[in-house]
Amino acid sequence: MTGATAFEAFVRKYQHMVFGIAVRLLGDESEAQDVSQTVFLKAFERFEQLAENPSAGGWLRTVTTNLCLNHLSRFRARWRLFSQRRPGDSETQPGYEDRLVARGSQQADLEKAEEHARLEWAVRRLPRHQRVPLVLFHFEQRTYAEIARLLGVSLGKIKTDIRRGRETLRKLMVEDDESL
Repeated sequence: MTGATAFEAFVRKYQHMVFGIAVRLLGDESEAQDVSQTVFLKAFERFEQLAENPSAGGWLRTVTTNLCLNHLSRFRARWRLFSQRRPGDSETQPGYEDRLVARGSQQADLEKAEEHARLEWAVRRLPRHQRVPLVLFHFEQRTYAEIARLLGVSLGKIKTDIRRGRETLRKLMVEDDESL
């Protein structure tokens, strides 16, 4: 495998993860694409070390998060959050009973997808100081201390922003339920 082919395979392997992190943190697809390209440029510069390294995914996560946080600190515009969509697993040819069960499962999957879309809609409406810590905590599994360090604010502020963000999300979800 040539170097270019190996790097192309590397990009394909991690592109959805990198873009997903960027779009969740930045809330704008075009900005997320720009950051994703920058991440892969940095990866290309270090490709010899990253190519076979089992911690390449972690390195990419860290670089993506840091570039996004730098971007957010420079540009104070309004951001929108888009969900990362993953295709479901396809099933083999089911029998009649299996098709009935699958229909029920598909309905449950549809309800789950609708609930996820409603949550994403509500998260988009959070102010940046609540949205970013929530995304880092719930989607990136960062600790409160890590988030405080990354954002350069106190641990108490992070806890308060996450708590208030959850309260705001709850209210937005209830308002959305009432409008249905």
